[in-house]
Amino acid sequence: MSPPNPPYPTEIRRYGKDAIEAAARLIRQGLPVAVPTETVYGLAADATDGEAVARIYEAKGRPAFNPLIVHVRDLAQAETLGCFSEGARAVAQAYWPGALTLVVPSRPGSGIAALATAGLGSIALRCPRHEVIQALLAETGKPLAAPSANLSGGISPTTAQHVLKTLGGRIKLIIDGGPTALGIESTIVSFAGGGLRLLRPGPVDFGEVAAAAGLPGDSGVPGKIEAPGQLPSHYAPSKPLRLEARSAAPDEWLIGFGEVAGDDSLSPSGDLVEAAARLFDAL
Repeated sequence: MSPPNPPYPTEIRRYGKDAIEAAARLIRQGLPVAVPTETVYGLAADATDGEAVARIYEAKGRPAFNPLIVHVRDLAQAETLGCFSEGARAVAQAYWPGALTLVVPSRPGSGIAALATAGLGSIALRCPRHEVIQALLAETGKPLAAPSANLSGGISPTTAQHVLKTLGGRIKLIIDGGPTALGIESTIVSFAGGGLRLLRPGPVDFGEVAAAAGLPGDSGVPGKIEAPGQLPSHYAPSKPLRLEARSAAPDEWLIGFGEVAGDDSLSPSGDLVEAAARLFDAL
């Protein structure tokens, strides 16, 4: 029997054994749950269940041609889902678990729902470091499709309350693991089609990835949607945003950085890592 359609009462549970068990039960029922990773909060569902993946798209209002990142426990599980070249395997061994997503050719017969890959011949895979999503991966025993836990095109959430603000009533459970450490989406690189290409910049430096792979890297913008974060409008705030402002008009809120104090600051000391971690929260 299919789960009922939203709206749902949305519960926030603090991370712990009971919360993980509750989340795993919902995932087995084909429902998505919000869970923290080291980058942003993700909306996780069983990547092998087409109906469950469809509910991610439904909750987010996300276009189905935009592929999802599939999260795995480790490289061994990833290799059952995708075909890793020598370079891709070297990069995974160097950067996993961590904030790097690898796009590789899909492995035939992997069982991943076609909707999770948007019907492409490749799959986006990440082994996350955060203990909460790792606990959920272990409890379910399933690869988990998990895009950011927000309405499609909006600012990615870095706290449980951010998730509740846009997905309240659309999902049943949010696991609160506190603010995320990095605060921006993972770097995405592609090994599909030969060579190495940057699909989305993020916390992991592309030049270092290319060095680990032993390959020249192409950081040009691809002409088609191959991974999350490539739509013309993505991570967009709901209000107008003015860049490089040093002062605010009477009806504006100034987000400062370094010597520009503002009403809020990404990093008073000018630290870029701190600023990245606070960007979505400040927006």
